[in-house]
Amino acid sequence: MNVNTAIGAKVKQRRTEKKMTLKQLGEKTGLSVGFLSQFERGLSSIALDSLEKISRVLETPLSDLFEVHSRPISADPVIHGVDLRFDSISEQIYQNNLRHPGEGFQMLPRLYTLLPFSGEETVPEMYSHEGEEFIYVLEGVVTFFLEGREYTLYPGDSIHIHSKKEHNWMNRTSRIAKLLTVNTPNPLD
Repeated sequence: MNVNTAIGAKVKQRRTEKKMTLKQLGEKTGLSVGFLSQFERGLSSIALDSLEKISRVLETPLSDLFEVHSRPISADPVIHGVDLRFDSISEQIYQNNLRHPGEGFQMLPRLYTLLPFSGEETVPEMYSHEGEEFIYVLEGVVTFFLEGREYTLYPGDSIHIHSKKEHNWMNRTSRIAKLLTVNTPNPLD
């Protein structure tokens, strides 16, 4: 399940729990019924400011719309997209682990969803750890910070670093960004 589909499904669930029609939601948010219908079915993406309007009308924290509870994980080595769980790292960063826990593998592949940065323009806190890290931008534009330098990464761009170097990333745009990362050794084991 992709992010748009998951968020759309969560919005529909909250809207129906409140016994609100698409028309009512559209009137309160200023968004068209057609757009809302497509969004709830995962057929279109949504700007963060529009999603914030929806969360206010539904009286639901924006971060709750990004939390998706999945089916139980099987012993199958395949991770199916519908089984991905969104774990909140911060108000603006969500991750999906792309492997089953505790299988003894050295690599940790993850998918990160970066919401637009909503605070003052600052450099995020830098961090470092053992091993190496590979980052590939799937969607959006990401600013990558590495030992005092900034790099702007676009879809299809990648960076491979020794993780002992101080680094971090940020989404400075108004759209969602997605990263595929692989760490080795696995920092969670």
